[in-house]
Amino acid sequence: MKWLVGGLAMMFLPLQALACEGAVSVCEGASATDFALIKSGRPATVYVAGDAPKPVLRVANDFAADLERVSGVRPAVVHDLKAVSGDVVVIAEAGHSPLPVDDRGVIGKWEAYAQTVVSRPEGGKALVIVGADPRGAIYGTYDISAKMGVSPWYWWADVPVVKKSDLYVTAGYRTDAPKVKYRGFFINDEEPSFGGWAREKFGGINHDLYGHVFELELRLKGNYLWPAMWGKAFWDDDPLNPQTAADYGIVMGTSHHEPMTRAQDEWHRHTDGGVTGGKWDYRTNAANLRTFWRGGIERMQAGGQPSSSGAVGQPYENVVTIGMRGDGDEPMSEGTATHLLEGIVADQRQIIADVTGKPADQTPQVWALYKEVQDYYDHGMKVPDDVTLLFSDDNWGQIRRLPDLGPDPGKMRAGGYGVYYHFDYVGGPRNYKWLNTNQIEKTWQQMDLAWESGADRLWIVNVGDIKPLEFPLSFFMDMAWNPDAMTPEALQAYPAKWAGQQFGDDDAAEIGEILTRYSQYNARRKPELLNATSFNLDSYNEFGDAFLHYDFVGMAAKAQQAKLPDVAQSSYFQLVQYPVAASANLYDLYLTVARNKDFASQNDGRANEMAVAAKSAFAEDQALSDQYNTVSDGKWRHMMDQTHIGYTGWQQPDTQVMPEVVTLSAPNVPETPKYGNLSWSVAKTFDGTGRALEDDGYIAIEAEHYSRKVDGPNVHWQVIPNLGRTLSSVISMPQTAAPATNNSMRLEYNIRTAKTADATLHLYLAPTLDTRGGGGLRIAVSIDERPPQALSFDLKPETPEWNQAVSDNIVILKAPFKGLKAGRHTIKVFRIDGNVVLERLVLDTGGLKPSYLGPPESAGIN
Repeated sequence: MKWLVGGLAMMFLPLQALACEGAVSVCEGASATDFALIKSGRPATVYVAGDAPKPVLRVANDFAADLERVSGVRPAVVHDLKAVSGDVVVIAEAGHSPLPVDDRGVIGKWEAYAQTVVSRPEGGKALVIVGADPRGAIYGTYDISAKMGVSPWYWWADVPVVKKSDLYVTAGYRTDAPKVKYRGFFINDEEPSFGGWAREKFGGINHDLYGHVFELELRLKGNYLWPAMWGKAFWDDDPLNPQTAADYGIVMGTSHHEPMTRAQDEWHRHTDGGVTGGKWDYRTNAANLRTFWRGGIERMQAGGQPSSSGAVGQPYENVVTIGMRGDGDEPMSEGTATHLLEGIVADQRQIIADVTGKPADQTPQVWALYKEVQDYYDHGMKVPDDVTLLFSDDNWGQIRRLPDLGPDPGKMRAGGYGVYYHFDYVGGPRNYKWLNTNQIEKTWQQMDLAWESGADRLWIVNVGDIKPLEFPLSFFMDMAWNPDAMTPEALQAYPAKWAGQQFGDDDAAEIGEILTRYSQYNARRKPELLNATSFNLDSYNEFGDAFLHYDFVGMAAKAQQAKLPDVAQSSYFQLVQYPVAASANLYDLYLTVARNKDFASQNDGRANEMAVAAKSAFAEDQALSDQYNTVSDGKWRHMMDQTHIGYTGWQQPDTQVMPEVVTLSAPNVPETPKYGNLSWSVAKTFDGTGRALEDDGYIAIEAEHYSRKVDGPNVHWQVIPNLGRTLSSVISMPQTAAPATNNSMRLEYNIRTAKTADATLHLYLAPTLDTRGGGGLRIAVSIDERPPQALSFDLKPETPEWNQAVSDNIVILKAPFKGLKAGRHTIKVFRIDGNVVLERLVLDTGGLKPSYLGPPESAGIN
């Protein structure tokens, strides 16, 4: 199937099934040395010690349920291995396996696991999964579940499990362990969708619901959670919540503005006796705040119920958030001095030491440098060395600050560094919390930068309602497990790999491409920022082009939907069809409203047709949301209650608001259509012929279409497909390499101009921030042998320039070139700083029109 999207005509072939190679792979064929996981429809028995930790006992039963999902038969879960004949799966902690295995490779390693096939003395074989700790055993077990076809999203997105009558595990031995210590997500901005859904289905956000959240996180190989917090309190809402987290093996935390395990809402709930309440101000209410925080650490230390073996319960496992922001996640009061925050943290750490009976540095702590708190840090605020410093992005996907270790890894602090990232946000310039608007390519670029900068202790991402962010969340968690393995090649293969996990290999390439395209189109300008004036109807007909991009991907999504079996229809609608169809319809709505206004301004009778069509599109938006809320017999009702049409400021409208349209009472009807054939415009934009538009007064070139590249010592140019607004981007790697100073590392683009003119070169860059705080990011350009011109940008969050950059998802730098003669030339782009993401170049010789998307043609001349 051939279709034109994203600036390139692409032909896709079915994804070929991977050969069953390597140790401990899961296959349908078998050799004499393989382990029979399922044979003739009968699954192997599952063994776990009866006195194993609760999280290990629980995952053993989960694994038995997974075997039933695949085979149709529930295997026995036994605690006495001697009573088992034949093949058996053994799940244990290292040092506690009833069968001799080599566990030296995992002992002492955080969350490591080993998997191996061994022969049993009694006959038969065993698949032995041993973890360095309980979570290691869990990850090693769920790893097999995923390989036998149970998606981590089997419950959260109703992904069907394909039945198999025979599955085998190849012989051998393999180990794995995470590279980032704490990996997790933050349920946030959870009203109205997640909250409404939870109240209907579970009676609230309680331990029954959190059980599903914890299982999902563990299947995604995460271990750390910030719970829902809009009027919620994890510890207070349901006393079984913390115990459930312990039973699953989840490390709990609290958000960036909720210190000492206390939810912010708790401060306003229990005001009797003067223990809490009053002003959230440490200068005037310190005693009450200390009492409040002490209570949080005391209940953490009290721990859970005794284990199944009767041992005394251990303290709940937490990474304690310290520090302080204003009440309700507001900035601290104006004029707050860094020494006040230092004093608050010192007092909090004293509480931790007093309650735990151990030095404070023996309790994991994190200090989130969010918004103004980072400013205090930048101005010299001192942070205890054992505390993890959690840097943040700008809420729109650009990391604000990272450690600068330079060539000396010895500068790494004991507590390490982490990153708090956003896939969802409530705030300026506009909320975005309806659909996925995140490119995994952008996430990769930023988190690779973080990893190379030494941020390896804690990664957490704000995922709003969890749904519909399944795809980017999976990517974030997979990358957090092993950032080194997420190479540019693995990144490019990821959409098809993920689609194959949900829908099978036959359609994985096509579905992966659909996921890539709608993510890219929604990232250009988030849906909440759209309106009828977002695009220019006259400049390249860009609004129509943008709609047709969605139309193409929408047709592809429908074609794939028709190929899938009935059992996969619900999951496909949730993961693919709904976000594509709803996004395309939103563009249709605003394009139709724009045409209505344009026709009405000319008293053109077609304005009335457009008014009717716009109202139909508005109704279709609701119909699609209603369909989502009724799939899987209404399982996800309320999950698409989020308003997204009718924004007038940064905050969401209370209800959907139909855009205003004009109806004419006595219109004219001109004979000549104004807009012509829109499909011609898209074909012209992406014809792929390599033509440049010298005679139109500009030349547009995609960054990857360079004529030559010159790499530097230990630094190279890297094309990242799909990153950005059009075709791809080019970055320098490693991204943390020192600034270049000699103008040697460069990209060259051969062009030909048709006339002599004063020209302006536009560089289209993805928004990024100077994570070192050095005064901006730099790149240099020249044409032919002219001296290089250094260009720089220094976006500061919440400034007008930043608002524009994140709204448009582009930064445009301009360099003038006076008296550029007609003929052949070479544009040169020189690397100076890392974290500069080049998407395209546009040389304007006098014909460039104002445009949101930029010039339609994009080609190089070699």
